[in-house]
Amino acid sequence: MAPARLLPLLALAPALAACTGVGTPAGPQVLRNTLGMAFVRLPPGEFLMGSDEPVERLARAYPAYESKRLTALVDEAPVHRVRITRPFFMGQHEVTVGQFRDFLRRSGYTPESMADGTGGYGYNAAYDPATTQRGDAFEGRDPQYSWQNPGFAQDDQHPVLNVTWNDAMALAHWLSEREGVTYRLPTEAEWEYACRAGSGTRYPGSDDPQALLHLGNTFDTDAARNWPRWAAFALSGSDGYAFTSPVGSFRANAFGLHDMLGNAWEWTADWHSDHYYAQSPADDPQGPAEGGVRVRRGGSWHTWSLYARCSYRNWNSPETRYTLVGMRLVREAPR
Repeated sequence: MAPARLLPLLALAPALAACTGVGTPAGPQVLRNTLGMAFVRLPPGEFLMGSDEPVERLARAYPAYESKRLTALVDEAPVHRVRITRPFFMGQHEVTVGQFRDFLRRSGYTPESMADGTGGYGYNAAYDPATTQRGDAFEGRDPQYSWQNPGFAQDDQHPVLNVTWNDAMALAHWLSEREGVTYRLPTEAEWEYACRAGSGTRYPGSDDPQALLHLGNTFDTDAARNWPRWAAFALSGSDGYAFTSPVGSFRANAFGLHDMLGNAWEWTADWHSDHYYAQSPADDPQGPAEGGVRVRRGGSWHTWSLYARCSYRNWNSPETRYTLVGMRLVREAPR
C-alpha cells in the first residue's frame, strides 16, 4: 500500500484561510496568556492520520534499523481520514522551565516527582549500564532529579522535562480556572494535524530524515558523542545541541509552530491502543475511553529519526516522569 498522504494542499486552502495569517505575510494569529505562553490559532481542517508505509520503503530510508524496529509500527495504521471540526489554539512552543516555575510559584502545586518523594530521571555521564542492566546513561528514579535537574544544564527558555501527565493536567486546570477559558492537552488527532500542518510527508515538508537537522532537535552527531554505541542512528550532521535547545531555536512549520518534532516528547490527552485507529471516528477523535498508558508524541533531543516522524506514537503511564518528556498545551477557541 502506498505511504500515507494528506489531502492535497489545495483541498486544505479554505481551512488554512480560516486561520488569520496562516500562509500569508501577516503570519499566524498568536495570543499570550497569564504565564506568557504563546498560542497559535489553527483552523478546522481534514487530513489523513497515521502511516502504512511499506517496510521495504522504510528499510531504504532507514538502513541502520533492523527489521524488527520497522515492523513494530503497526499502531500507526490504518491510515484514516480525520476532520478537525473546530478551530483551536495550539501552544506555539513547548512549555518552558521558566513558565513551569512561574506556575508552581503562583499555584502552590507540587510536581509529582517531588510530591511522592521518588524524583525523576537524569543524565549521568558516569552511569554504567553494564552493571545496572539499564542503559544510555539515564538513571532514576532518584530524588536528585526533577523538572529542576534533568542531569544537564537548562535555562528558563528550555522545555521543562521530568513532568508527568498529571503535572500537565494540573497546569491546564490551573490556567483554566484562572483565565476562565479551557486549557487542556491536545488529542492525538489535534497533535498530528498540528505537526503535519498540511504536509503529507514523514516530517513537515520532507521525507528525508536529514531534514530534521533544520526542523527540530533530535539525535545527531552532537548527541552521539555522549552515546557512541548508538552512533549509527545519528543524523549525519550537527544541529548545535547535545541536549535540549531553547524553544523556538528551529524553524516553524506552516502553522507557525516550533519544535513539534524533537526537543521534548509531548503528552497528549489520549489513552493508547494499538487498534484504536481501525475504529476511530472521522470527526474530532478523542481516543479510547479507557486504558493504562497515555500517548506522547513528537520525539526528543535523544530520539532517532525513525521515531521522530509525524505519525509515530509512543506512550507511558500517567505518573511517568523522564528526562526526555515535556508538554505542550491547547487553549480552546471560543465557540
